[in-house]
Amino acid sequence: MNKILKIFAFVISGLFVILIAVVAYISIALPRVDAAPELTVDLNAEQVEKGRYLATHVMMCVDCHSQRDFSIFAAPPHPGTELAGGEIFDQTLGLPGVFISPNITPAGIGDWTDGELFRLITTGVKKDGNPIFPIMPYQNFGKMDEEDIKAVIAYIRSVPPIETNHPKSKADFPMNLIMRTIPKNAAFEKKPQPDDVIEYGRYMVNAAACNECHTDFRDGKFVGEYLAGGREMMFPDGAVVRSANLTPDETGLKSWTKEDFIQKFKSFSSTTVTLAKVQPGEFQTIMPWLMYADMTEEDLGAIYTYLQSLKPVKNKVERYTPAP
Repeated sequence: MNKILKIFAFVISGLFVILIAVVAYISIALPRVDAAPELTVDLNAEQVEKGRYLATHVMMCVDCHSQRDFSIFAAPPHPGTELAGGEIFDQTLGLPGVFISPNITPAGIGDWTDGELFRLITTGVKKDGNPIFPIMPYQNFGKMDEEDIKAVIAYIRSVPPIETNHPKSKADFPMNLIMRTIPKNAAFEKKPQPDDVIEYGRYMVNAAACNECHTDFRDGKFVGEYLAGGREMMFPDGAVVRSANLTPDETGLKSWTKEDFIQKFKSFSSTTVTLAKVQPGEFQTIMPWLMYADMTEEDLGAIYTYLQSLKPVKNKVERYTPAP
């Protein structure tokens, strides 16, 4: 009996040592991506404007790196907080930790090199070598054209600095270890020409990270068909909104014309709409309609054409469940 207990204790001790070694390896050796490149972005007016369009109306940098007003439909940013960070993504939203969007005005990124920003955006690894939580879709951005990423850096360098003092993000265990295993080197591609409509639309869908919300995601992985919707997103009061099916099925966009699709977005243009106040229990969405509304009709049309080229997936989504 004593011999069996000794063997058991030996095995448990061995497993504990292995566990400690694995945790140490993950904590010290990962993430493993290339060093930040040596580069200096061009700050000319054309480059800055290109970056403004991408950051504000496509990649949604402004959406997450601002504080959103959820008392208004589609939660536009509080004026004056744009790019200054401070939006909280935490356990009340079903997330494994407290993640606070950082200040990416020049007041927040002044001591970062262009190469360090480039690596962060495209691999999720900060200047100190630690990873960020992938609520920012850096895996999508790492598949974009390098010139688009440089344009975004030029834009955020150009905005007025806003001084802030946000708390640091903190992941819960074991996500603090898991997120170290996620970053990998970017796999850039050249941006397709707009006349190659389906490929250009595919590129824009990736840049806008439509898949992040419009593909069902549970227990840390995508489980649904690509862009078939159904992903649940919680509000702090317990209400749940679910993403729409974007495939050309009758439960998705089959009946939508290109004009319908474009006008749905354009109906939220800041020059034509006053967003309604949302009362408790009323439908709310995290979809940043106000920002997407000013995407060009050419880009929206290409996205529509690409979505219509997908395999239809039957997935009828119950869009909203009010708080209990």
